[in-house]
Amino acid sequence: MRRGPAAALALGLLHLCLAQANFAPHFFDNGVGSTNGNMALFSLPEDTPVGSHVYTLNGTDPEGDPVSYHISFDPSARSVFSVDPNFGNITLVEELDRERDDEIEAIISISDGVNLVAEEVTILVTDANDEAPSFVQEPYTVQVPEDIPTGSSIITVHAVDKDTGSGGSVTYFLQNTHATEFALDRHSGVLRLRPGATLDYEKARAHFVTVVAKDGGGRLRGADVVFSATTTVTVNVDDVQDMAPVFVGTPYYGYVYEDTLPGSEVLMVVAMDGDRGKPNQILYSLLNGDDGAFEINETSGVISVMQSPAQLRREVYELHVQVTEVSSAGIPAAQAMVPVTVRIVDLNNHPPTFYGESGPQNRFELSMYEHPPQGEILRGLKITVNDSDQGANAKFNLRLVGPGGIFRVVPMTVLNEAQVTIIVENSAAIDFEKFKVLTFKLLAIEVNTPEKFSSTADVVIQLLDTNDNVPKFTSHYYIARIPENAPGGSNVVAVTAVDPDTGPWGEVKYSIYGSGADPFLIHPSTGIIYTQPWASLDAEATARYNFYVKAEDMEGKYSLAEVFVTLLDVNDHYPQFGKSFQEKTMVLGTPVKIEATDQDAEEPNNLVDYSITHAEPANVFDIDAHTGEIRLKNSIRSLDALHNITPGGDFTWSLEVQAKDRGSPSFSTTALLKIDITDTEMLSRSPMAAFLMQTKDNPMKAVGVLAGIMAVIVAITVLISTATFWRNKKSNKVLPVRRVLRKRPSPAPRAVRIEWLKFRRTKAAAKFVLKEDPSNENCNNNSLGSALPPKVPAPPPPPTVAPKMGVGPWTVPTVSGSLTPQQPQRSPKPKVGSPIQSALVSELRQKFEKKSEGNKAYF
Repeated sequence: MRRGPAAALALGLLHLCLAQANFAPHFFDNGVGSTNGNMALFSLPEDTPVGSHVYTLNGTDPEGDPVSYHISFDPSARSVFSVDPNFGNITLVEELDRERDDEIEAIISISDGVNLVAEEVTILVTDANDEAPSFVQEPYTVQVPEDIPTGSSIITVHAVDKDTGSGGSVTYFLQNTHATEFALDRHSGVLRLRPGATLDYEKARAHFVTVVAKDGGGRLRGADVVFSATTTVTVNVDDVQDMAPVFVGTPYYGYVYEDTLPGSEVLMVVAMDGDRGKPNQILYSLLNGDDGAFEINETSGVISVMQSPAQLRREVYELHVQVTEVSSAGIPAAQAMVPVTVRIVDLNNHPPTFYGESGPQNRFELSMYEHPPQGEILRGLKITVNDSDQGANAKFNLRLVGPGGIFRVVPMTVLNEAQVTIIVENSAAIDFEKFKVLTFKLLAIEVNTPEKFSSTADVVIQLLDTNDNVPKFTSHYYIARIPENAPGGSNVVAVTAVDPDTGPWGEVKYSIYGSGADPFLIHPSTGIIYTQPWASLDAEATARYNFYVKAEDMEGKYSLAEVFVTLLDVNDHYPQFGKSFQEKTMVLGTPVKIEATDQDAEEPNNLVDYSITHAEPANVFDIDAHTGEIRLKNSIRSLDALHNITPGGDFTWSLEVQAKDRGSPSFSTTALLKIDITDTEMLSRSPMAAFLMQTKDNPMKAVGVLAGIMAVIVAITVLISTATFWRNKKSNKVLPVRRVLRKRPSPAPRAVRIEWLKFRRTKAAAKFVLKEDPSNENCNNNSLGSALPPKVPAPPPPPTVAPKMGVGPWTVPTVSGSLTPQQPQRSPKPKVGSPIQSALVSELRQKFEKKSEGNKAYF
């Protein structure tokens, strides 16, 4: 039934009206604080757990049709939510971080299957106290003079907290507020010298102040938490010239014996500048010499007796020694004085004895930092040595017995009594990593007495650690091997660096860098190297990676090691044939080969084994599992045997060959192979068929052979033409110019073709003789009778210029290749063309033989 135009128009309007009657769905707008609707003004704390149901999209369709919900994000942003399309439940699928993204832009949509309504919404991410304060510009180290006024600002520490509100406010505290000379402003972080406190270089050359930064606290995952961080401020004190000279080994006692000679040394006074950082020169002098009985050396401080003991009227002499500092400009500066007691004795009945602060003592202990400055005095040792004898009986030497060259003892020679001072001689040898404890024996032995009385005391020094070592790796390089299919985040190797220092100086932080480090990460504390979460390793693309790891302590001292990572090949490639369907020609007794390659990087994954999975008929072929060579079974030795089992007798088989690699798990693939079989006898009877069989699998080889044959024919033609041209050119110089008339040759008689076919199997040149009718138009009419055919036909000469009238022989080659003989009365020609003529005849003969054999093969 055909409708008119009016009916079609009415039907179209009806469809249009029906389509317009379907109204679009819409979301409910439930306002702020609602957990369902269109997500208007919706906010979400950043510590919301992943997987939480955070909101429900809610809407309706005016027609009551079922609706579906969708949510999408900008391609450059993270997709942090997922939605149930049927119920509109929105779930958090990625962790939120307000410090990175404080707003999330999303597009929500509702659809009834026909209409789609989309709205762009903004979800606010609210803060949680999930960040700890972090100090900036570490480490904090400052140099201050020891005479800095109290209350002066020394350094400002600063820490930042990425949180907002109270969680982002930072206040500062001193970890130990009692045993310190410093005060800290809790709001600004300014470190000051506490009012009333002073710095003294001679007491402490460095101060280590621990500062704590604490945030204002806040909510995190439903609990109130407060985060803090600590840092150490190192305050190094610079020395200032503010101290008078200090005598070492006081009180001073000297003894003059009865047998002492005038000019002999009694004792040595030792003084040092109280300012150890920049000491001045020291000069010694005696304020009273008791009428010239004693003198002192100005630079060494050695006091000598200038009279004999018999002239000394007193038993005890009190001398006063003054020391004066001389500045670098030569100006006298600070002075100090010390009394020196000199006794006159004459008996030796007491050995030297060591005293501490509480009396006689034979063991002295001290704690000190490693690597003190050269010339440092061990002030913590209060040792006095005394010999109660008088005169020479009380003179003894002091020396340290133990590791040599580390310390020296002052004075080395004592008369009666002295304060023992031990001075640093070799700072490098005082190493905490080598010796935690240094033990010496202090030996005092009389010098000039027959008895040689002596005594010893143990000196035990406990060393304290400083940051004087660089972290060192346990190896200069690390070698790791992981499978190429290892998932992201897999552990590769653990590197270890050791810093012999203790405490915070011995903590090591690891990092990696280098062109090959992109797919890897390292844990900064444990040194475990693992792959990036996104890393996709492929041994076929990159089999080896190398990069460097760095171990660094808190003061930036570091060392490097090299890491070599080798990917272990996994069997993830199938063997591949060149073609899934192949055709091969097999000569009886000769195998054919099929080959498949596997792109895996290592053995045995890329080694391929071959097998025949299906053949029709079966039990005809064997295949070499390693090389893929296919040959007939040993029981089949002729085409007759094949003929009995070949379907249809056409000597064609179809095989299904499987190539299977040796990996684990193993993969395999198959190819269909069609094999045509022939034998060597058939190939020898038909060279052309043999050639076609041999080149069936390689057509380009046939094209190349044909191109070579054509090139040889062209070359021979050029040679013949060139030789004929030069022969005729040479003959034209002797013979008169003649005009050669050529007659159009008539078609060769059929009998000639038949005669050629009769002799197609003749191979000898002597049998290549053709009989022609004497009345052949190609014969020369001026010849004397009929002549026998020549044994070797001569090539036709090129056309030459000749007069119209002339008598002379002329020849034209026929299809059979026979030529008329030359006139006997003509002068003989040179035999230049004889080899060429032989070659031409041989070539013509071979062409006819091949053609005849080819015809026989196809018959």
